[in-house]
Amino acid sequence: MSTALKTTPYGTGSGLLVEPAGPGGLDGIDPKELRDLLSQAGFLLLRGFGADMDAFTALVQHTSTSTTLDPARDFYSEVAQKVDAGFDEVGLHTENGNSPFRSHLAWFFCEKAASSGSQTTVCDGYRVWDALSPRARTAFAAQDIVYSRYVAEPQWRAMAHHLLGRTKPADEIGVEELLALAGQLPGTEIVPQDDGGVRYSFTTPAAGTTVFGPRPSFANSILGPSFNYEKPTITFADGTALSPQLLAEVEEVTARLTENLDWQDGDAAVIDNTRVMHGRRAITDPHRTIYNALSYIEAPAA
Repeated sequence: MSTALKTTPYGTGSGLLVEPAGPGGLDGIDPKELRDLLSQAGFLLLRGFGADMDAFTALVQHTSTSTTLDPARDFYSEVAQKVDAGFDEVGLHTENGNSPFRSHLAWFFCEKAASSGSQTTVCDGYRVWDALSPRARTAFAAQDIVYSRYVAEPQWRAMAHHLLGRTKPADEIGVEELLALAGQLPGTEIVPQDDGGVRYSFTTPAAGTTVFGPRPSFANSILGPSFNYEKPTITFADGTALSPQLLAEVEEVTARLTENLDWQDGDAAVIDNTRVMHGRRAITDPHRTIYNALSYIEAPAA
């Protein structure tokens, strides 16, 4: 029997706090009901389910068609990786948003909450797009943006290993297999380097459609971190830089619309990674323990 749910607004936008309305755990939540709620809310904070890593992993797998990863992080379950990006504040971004491998959903599980600060932040790209000035919307709608950077050999091998269904050891995967994967992804160019690494460029809208519908959402990684990687170069598709004035407006609008997820032990969250950016306040309690997972779903029929 599915776990019955009750929902209440969370934050100043359309986000929802989801709690059990009766017996049942996190892994008993109906996947379709969860996806339907997420399509409206953009992000869901799941609280009071007595969750553990097994239940979190089961929910991710039941809700998704497949999972992906950040190749610079270690696994702690079949799907979960520990959040580890130093102690400084982390800028807003979508997971893997500066690469062709952006997931549809980003999941979080808080095993131990911080005693102070250290909140995960969320910012709804629908609200950002609507709040940007006509000048800014015109600039971002006129042409795509391009991310480009170098990725070391162990990292691209780990990603390819996972994308190929872990059917082949990472050290046996050739660069031609990565190139074949990239060939299925529009806007992607990969150039092998002499040291075994690769340099890629990825062209994508700054405000694109989401997995749930055609409404434009300003959900990208223009302001995001590069903790385990070389910082990407970000330009418009014609090669021109994003102006300081344009970036300043993005920073001002997103800062105004950013909300906190105030974690409690056992909380989980799921974010529409094609619509809602997330980040993190500076860590003031290093003993917090949060894991994340990345996954894909089938896009709803039009």
